[in-house]
This record gives sequence, structure tokens and C-alpha cells, in this order.
Amino acid sequence: QVQLAESGGGLVQAGGSLRLSCAKSRRTFRRYAMGWFRQAPGKEREFVAAISWSGGTTYYADSVKGRFTISRDNAKSTMYLQMNSLKPEDTAVYYCAVHWGDPVRNGHEYDYWGQGTQVTVSS
Repeated sequence: QVQLAESGGGLVQAGGSLRLSCAKSRRTFRRYAMGWFRQAPGKEREFVAAISWSGGTTYYADSVKGRFTISRDNAKSTMYLQMNSLKPEDTAVYYCAVHWGDPVRNGHEYDYWGQGTQVTVSS
């Protein structure tokens, strides 16, 4: 069973930065993509970013492109999301997820999910 644990969330003012981390509990031999998703109160979960096993392929939602950067360190089984120029509309619970295969934007294709970390951006 793969377990994921997010960290790094918190309260920040608009324009500020946060760095989220997602630690995967168990090393595997299968290559996997990872992704970040978020869900704001009263809204559906939405795709934020995804990254391939090698890190050579990344995808971003239009709403975060140019402000967020996804990366990973396979030696540490950890993925990161650097969030800059944060806006109040970025407020949400952020989830990381694992997909056995190439990175995808569809959350239904991900196999394992973390519990989430709250990000709150004040205006």
C-alpha cells in the first residue's frame, strides 16, 4: 500500500510564497507520475500540476502557470510544489497523488492520494 503525506501548507498573505511537499511512504520499482490537485470549499477538486517520473514532462493548470513550479526528488520519494505570487483564489486544500504511468490531468486516473494540506491566502 502506497501512502502519501503532504506538508507545507499554511496561512500566507497575497503575493507571498509557500512550498508544499509530498512524501511517498514506500519505494517502488514501477515508474510513476505524480500530481497536485486542490479543492476549495463548495467547489470540485481541480487539477493543479503533474510531473513525469523523470521530471522532464510537466503540466500546469492555466490558473497557476508561471506562478507554480512542480518538481520531484526520486531519491527521497518526494514531490514539491513551489507556489509564488499567491492569490486569495488559491485558497484550498491541496492534495498530492500518484499515477502508475505518464502524467495526466484527470484526477480519476490517479491511484493513490494523500490526506491534503490547507493553504489559505489572505487578501
